[in-house]
Amino acid sequence: MKYIPTIGLEIHAELKTTTKMFCNSKNDPDEKRPNINICPICMAHPGTLPTINKDAVKKVIQVGLAIDGTIADYSEFDRKNYFYPDIPKAYQLSQYEFPLVSGGKINGVAITRIHLEEDTARSSHTTHEDDSYVDFNRAGVPLMELVTEPEIHTAEQAGAFGRELQLLLRTLKVSDAHMQKGEMRVEVNISLSKGNQLGTKVEIKNLNSFRAVERSIAFEIERQTELLEKGEGIVQETRGWDENKGITFSQRVKEEAADYRYFPDPDLPKMKISEIPEFDREILLQSMPELPNAKRERLKNEFALPDGAVEIYVHDTELYDLFAGTVNEIKGDDALTGDMHKVTSLVSNYVINNVSALRQENADESEGGAGSESPVTDAIDDKEDKDVDQNTQNTADIRRITPKALKDIVLLAHSGDISSNGAVELIGLVLNGTHFDEIRTLADEKGLLQDNDEETLNALVEGILSENEDVVEEYKGGKTQLLQFLVGQGMKKSKGSANPAKIKELLIQKIG
Repeated sequence: MKYIPTIGLEIHAELKTTTKMFCNSKNDPDEKRPNINICPICMAHPGTLPTINKDAVKKVIQVGLAIDGTIADYSEFDRKNYFYPDIPKAYQLSQYEFPLVSGGKINGVAITRIHLEEDTARSSHTTHEDDSYVDFNRAGVPLMELVTEPEIHTAEQAGAFGRELQLLLRTLKVSDAHMQKGEMRVEVNISLSKGNQLGTKVEIKNLNSFRAVERSIAFEIERQTELLEKGEGIVQETRGWDENKGITFSQRVKEEAADYRYFPDPDLPKMKISEIPEFDREILLQSMPELPNAKRERLKNEFALPDGAVEIYVHDTELYDLFAGTVNEIKGDDALTGDMHKVTSLVSNYVINNVSALRQENADESEGGAGSESPVTDAIDDKEDKDVDQNTQNTADIRRITPKALKDIVLLAHSGDISSNGAVELIGLVLNGTHFDEIRTLADEKGLLQDNDEETLNALVEGILSENEDVVEEYKGGKTQLLQFLVGQGMKKSKGSANPAKIKELLIQKIG
C-alpha cells in the first residue's frame, strides 16, 4: 500500500499597520537602518505598558469573515514564555486559548484557527567572527498566524493554498505578504502513514517561497518513504530547507512538546468583540472588497473570459483596472452592441499579451534583468520569489495608457483601420510616453493607418490578378496556399498601406 502524506501548514503574515502591535513605533518593513523604529515598550524597558493596536485586530477579523470563519466574541492575549535573544521581554505576546478566528476554509482546506501575536526581532550571524547582531525594528510588528487542519496531501495542494492565502491578504489589504521580505513565512508539518492513524510528524521551518514549500514537501515525502520502506522509524524533529542543495536537514529533535507556560497577560484588557463598534460584523462586511472567488465567477459570467485570463485579472489589479475600464468605455458605443464579446476578447488579448509584456520589459530594463517568458507566469506564479509587487511596478508607465486610449486603439484594429501589429506598435508608443492628441492622429503620423478605400483596393486587386495569371490558375487548380502569396503581392504594391483582410476578401470574390 502506498504511503499517504498528511500535511498541515502554519503560516505567519505581518500585518500592514502604521504602528506596531503594542506601541506607537513605526511598522516599516522597508527600513534598512537597524534599531530605528523602536521605543521603550517594544524594547521591554521596566515600567512600560503595552496598548493593543485596534487596526491589527480588525484586519484579522476581516480575514476571518472573508474565509467564513467564526469570529470570537471574547478574546485575550497571553504570554508565551521562552528565552531567545530576539525576544526582548523573554516572552511573546500571543493568543492561546481564545484566538480571534476559528474555522473557515481556503481552497477547500479547513482552517483550525487564526490568532494575533507580535513578531520577533531579526537576528543575523557573521561567518568570519563569533558575533551575532539583533535588529529590533521588526520586534513587536503585528503578526497573524493561521493554522490549517492536517488535510493537505500533496506538495502542489500546499503551494496552491499558500498562493490563495497570499492573494486574499493582498486583496483585503491586510498584508503585502512579500515572502522574501519575511512578511509571510510558512512552516510545514508532515507525516506519512498507510492508514487512518497519523505517522510521526516532522516540521519544516521558515520557508520563504512557495517553490520552497513544494520542493521541501516533495523531498520530505521521498525521504520518509525510503526510511519507512527500510523498516526504520521517523524521528520527530524540526528540519530546515537548503534551497541550493534541494534537501531538508535536521535542526533539532523534539523529544517532547515545548512548555511555553502560557498565561493571560495582566497588562492588556480582555476584548469583548461584540461591544467594539469598529468590529461590527455588518459594517466590516459592507467595507469588504470583492473577494478572489467572487471575482473569478463574475469575470467568467460577465465577460466569458478563459481561466488563464481570469487568474491574471484576479491577481493583477493594474491589468484588471485597464481591462475593465476599457470595456466600460466601449459599452457606450451603440454600434458595437452585437460585437461586444469579440471586442472584449480583443481588449483582453491586448492587455494580457501586449500591455503586460511591455510593462515587464520595462521592469527588466530598469532592473538590468531578464524577462519572464510568459505574462501569465508573471501575473500569478511566485511573485514573492522576485520580491516585486505586480500592482506597483512601473505604475507611471502603465498609467500612460488610459482606458480611453486603449479603446481607441482596439476600435481601430476591430474596424480594420490598423493591423494587429499596428495596434501593438501604438500600445508601445503610448506606454513609452509618446505625446499624442488623438490615437487616430498618432496612427496616421506613424503611417499605421490601413487603406480601406474600396475603389483603390479594387484597382489594386485587378492589377495583382493580371500580373499573376499563372499563380491564379494554380490557385484554381487546388493550391489554395497561393492565396497568401497574392495577398503579399498586394501589400508589396501598396507599400504596406492596404488592409490585407480586405485584399484577401476581394481576391476570393474576383477569382471565384
